[in-house]
Amino acid sequence: ENVKRILRYVQGTVDNGIVFTKSAAFRIFRFADADWRGDPEDQKSITGFCIYLGNNLISWKSNKQTKVSRSSTEAEYRSMYRAQTEIISIQQLLGELVRS
Repeated sequence: ENVKRILRYVQGTVDNGIVFTKSAAFRIFRFADADWRGDPEDQKSITGFCIYLGNNLISWKSNKQTKVSRSSTEAEYRSMYRAQTEIISIQQLLGELVRS
């Protein structure tokens, strides 16, 4: 039953796609944020980021941090660190694409 539902979805969305808009600035930039002790049960912060290439969203993530942050600054730092790690991977991938 689930497989049939998935196949009906795929058949109904076959013309859908991802559209990237042309942008004058070919830059990577990010938005990152975290709450501090957002989960009332374990006091762990929720982290999230969005990464754009020009005007196009190309990567995003949201998850609970694995350790309890001792301050809002630490929670924000962890969020920025995760986003920057993703940006480095994207830059390496783009560099490989340009070279080939």
